[in-house]
Amino acid sequence: MKKRILSAVLAGGMALGLAACGGSSTTTTTAASAETKAAAEATTAAAADAGSSDAAATSDWTPSGPVSLVLPAGAGGDTDLSARIFAQYAKELTGVDFVVVNASGASGSVAANQVLSAANDGLTVLYGHNLVNVANVAGITDYDYTAFTLGPTFAKNDAQGLYVNPEKYKSLDEFIEAAKANPGQLKACTEVGAYTYYEFLKFEQVAGIDLDLVDVGSNSDKVTAMLSGQVDMMPGAFVNTKDYIDAGQFLCVGIPTAERSALMPDVPTLKEQGIDFEYPDCDYSFYFPAGTDASVITWFENTTKAVVDNEKCQEDLKNMQINPYYLSAADSEANDKAYLETFKTIAASVEQ
Repeated sequence: MKKRILSAVLAGGMALGLAACGGSSTTTTTAASAETKAAAEATTAAAADAGSSDAAATSDWTPSGPVSLVLPAGAGGDTDLSARIFAQYAKELTGVDFVVVNASGASGSVAANQVLSAANDGLTVLYGHNLVNVANVAGITDYDYTAFTLGPTFAKNDAQGLYVNPEKYKSLDEFIEAAKANPGQLKACTEVGAYTYYEFLKFEQVAGIDLDLVDVGSNSDKVTAMLSGQVDMMPGAFVNTKDYIDAGQFLCVGIPTAERSALMPDVPTLKEQGIDFEYPDCDYSFYFPAGTDASVITWFENTTKAVVDNEKCQEDLKNMQINPYYLSAADSEANDKAYLETFKTIAASVEQ
């Protein structure tokens, strides 16, 4: 089944706005000020103290100026929040400026293309999860993670759960029954070629339903579409939905993970509810322009490991419903390779 995606502009809903969320325009925020070589050397020492053989390796490279973290996401979501936490603690550790650049749009390819065309001097890096690979599988781009030099991984979130308005649907079974009774009528929001795109296609296939998939854009746009009642289901990370759950506006009816989420232990997995489907988690990694020197990657490994090992940083991440999670550059590359194959398998199963 080759799924047709409807591209819709929810003008009325978009006007609502969200205080903590941004749109698709490019914005820049400076996280800190000057850098020094002595502070960078302290990074290596701190990482070595953390006990990691990967992070304990020395690096002769230090940033010659501010480092731009280019995000394929708007402000206020899980990608943005984790990047800003990294920027804060990496600044405290090294003295280097980390500038968060929100460049959402085109299934993450706006940000990815910006980094691909940048100098491989370590001063411009893509930060995000899985979007590079999904966009390739969806045919949005002609490149995947192999077009970049992989850096370390900083954090992880569970695969995105499925949310409904509890005034309309009290459970996943109730939503599925309504979808079967009204094929092609219930609307679910996604972004064509992005992470949630194949999540919904596979969910439809396994659940035996046909939804009207609406391309609304970024995470903040999805939340706005749900709040305005223009869609019946949205995917989302817990960090983006917790306040609405607490207010009784959203209900998470299932999550496509192997086991229940530690963040939402009362929410059953899809498998528990008879929907035999697991989806890749969101691992937040650094992607550098191709040909970036190994000394740059080592410096970022040192920095990232030390930041992840900082207990205050761990606390801040967890308070934002984000899990600290370190992988070396080599392990991140292996992880992306596995994720790419997973997305290819899912795509092949739903596009026959």
